[in-house]
Amino acid sequence: MKSCNFLITGVGGQGTVVASDILAAVGLAAGYDVKKSDVLGLAVRGGAVISHIRWGDVVRSPIVPEGKVDVLLAFEILEALRWLDQLRPEGTILVNRQRIYPVTVSSGLASYPTIEESSAALRKAAQNVYLAPGLEIGQELGNTRVLNVVLLGALSGLTEISPETWVDVIAKRVPPKVVELNVLAFWRGRQALAGSRLAGETMAEDVR
Repeated sequence: MKSCNFLITGVGGQGTVVASDILAAVGLAAGYDVKKSDVLGLAVRGGAVISHIRWGDVVRSPIVPEGKVDVLLAFEILEALRWLDQLRPEGTILVNRQRIYPVTVSSGLASYPTIEESSAALRKAAQNVYLAPGLEIGQELGNTRVLNVVLLGALSGLTEISPETWVDVIAKRVPPKVVELNVLAFWRGRQALAGSRLAGETMAEDVR
């Protein structure tokens, strides 16, 4: 990967901004010019959070041009669907297998896409789609706050950057008392990538 445009999307409280900080720092550690921009919106209320991160030899703008996203990292299924039009036709989607109902859905004003609808839309939008059990791994590790690092572990397997570089950056970016937990979360996420690709089948029932 000589250069890459990433778009991270999720909802407030999932650790998306920390993930974008780590992703930017990994790019810098690998020798790239890096730019990033976070759009927080109503993040503190569980609203949408979007981060643009760009790696390259020379990056002049922190905002990924429309339709030029190489990798969409979504912390929630609906947030993945919202941003599919930003992907390159040959792009990659990595999505956390979790549903978080927005107010419009919980109040009955809208419906959440079905599993079949979500699967079809994801497959249509990108050549490569990966569904990571991020929340489930966090639960297994006893702390769902490591969800963001689990997903970064999965993302790392889609890049040419050595896992040791990722681990070194993560260890410097999280509080000392949870370094060991986050490093474990990273490796669990990286291992999960191998069996997470969505092919012609419909995705399995997702975690709410």
